[in-house]
Amino acid sequence: MALGRGLQLPRELLVLGAATETGLLDALKEAPRGAAILAADLGLDPRATRVVLEALVELGYCVREGENFRLSDEAHRMLYEQTDPGYTGFSFMHTYNLLASWLALPDVLRSGQPVRRDRDPTRRRYYIAAMRHHAKAYAPAVVDLCLAGLQPPVRVLDLGGGPLTFAEEFARRGAAVVVLDVPEVVEMMAPHAAREPRITMVAGDFNVALPPGPFDLAYLGNVTHIYGERENRTLFCRTAAVLRRGGRIVIVDFIRGISPRAAVFAVNMLVNTQSGGTWTLEQYRTWLRDAGFSEPELHEAGGRHVLLATR
Repeated sequence: MALGRGLQLPRELLVLGAATETGLLDALKEAPRGAAILAADLGLDPRATRVVLEALVELGYCVREGENFRLSDEAHRMLYEQTDPGYTGFSFMHTYNLLASWLALPDVLRSGQPVRRDRDPTRRRYYIAAMRHHAKAYAPAVVDLCLAGLQPPVRVLDLGGGPLTFAEEFARRGAAVVVLDVPEVVEMMAPHAAREPRITMVAGDFNVALPPGPFDLAYLGNVTHIYGERENRTLFCRTAAVLRRGGRIVIVDFIRGISPRAAVFAVNMLVNTQSGGTWTLEQYRTWLRDAGFSEPELHEAGGRHVLLATR
């Protein structure tokens, strides 16, 4: 089995996540190191360090050379070589960080309240890495669908699009893209956005206000599952107000009853958000119609379900 494909298995993910969090993998990036030296340099327990390193050897992420350990060639390509087809970077750390929330599910069942989490910059960086990595496979097909039939120049509003995967795809096709995301994400991703003059990043909260339009297209990728009915209804109305007449809203998300794993994904929203979940096609129809949009069209692009409606 190729590295990375089994990360849904808890033991492998936990070992790899701990090695990342403690700096073991980064320390092995450049040259082989002994377990005792690594433990001393990183402030780790020597015995525990050796046990985990030997597990990484067994899993294929490290190679043992005498008393030293190094990253395997495949692991180096997976983690650090961005041009390699098998590159994932550290996107798996987002899943690793979510484990704590899922383990609190019994408490969430009792209280109905999500797990409280600090806004940690490292967690945010891993989240962005995961969103960028996972979206690359389906972004081109989704963007082609979004732009089909629209005459240039096209002005796009990308809500919560801080990872920039879709903004970059829109820009490659000649669209001007305004990306609205929280200030911390905008600050983190501004250097990436600066490479593409067609992308403008705006710091803000789309639950409060949107950049002024008119826009030809509003893209909501993996946004609506974060919120409940009240927030989504308000967001759709706010979006309609900044679209030109005939402009499009595009929603990419799980659709309960249609998308595989939608009900299970709703558990992730249960433990991590106040009101998020996955919503049925009929709910989307009602919310969009009441906000002044047409009957939404249901499409599939790149293996994802896409709703498209016009103002």
